[in-house]
Amino acid sequence: MKKWVFLPMLAAGLAHAQTSSLDEGAPARMSAERQRLQAERSAIEQAHDQMQRDCWQRFAVNDCLREVRRKRFVALEPLCAQELELNAQERAWRTQQRDERLQEKGSAQESKP
Repeated sequence: MKKWVFLPMLAAGLAHAQTSSLDEGAPARMSAERQRLQAERSAIEQAHDQMQRDCWQRFAVNDCLREVRRKRFVALEPLCAQELELNAQERAWRTQQRDERLQEKGSAQESKP
């Protein structure tokens, strides 16, 4: 039971560590990573389309199509996980940027008489 108490604290600590490791080059890296993932997804989709066309030349079309869909799912699963991680990093970066802007705005208002 006590293990579950520390889980939110651990998650908060990891989130804080992740946001502090983000820097100003983060948007460029995230954009490049997103383009890489999109290129991989496109290659998988092209291969899937070709395998689907090949299935129509066989006798057992439905079995072949089912197997092709399974292979596509298996190939896309790691990409989806990477996209989710990238989205989380992007949200953390945006949150960090927003917090910095709010902090600057607050300190600017405090300095005014």
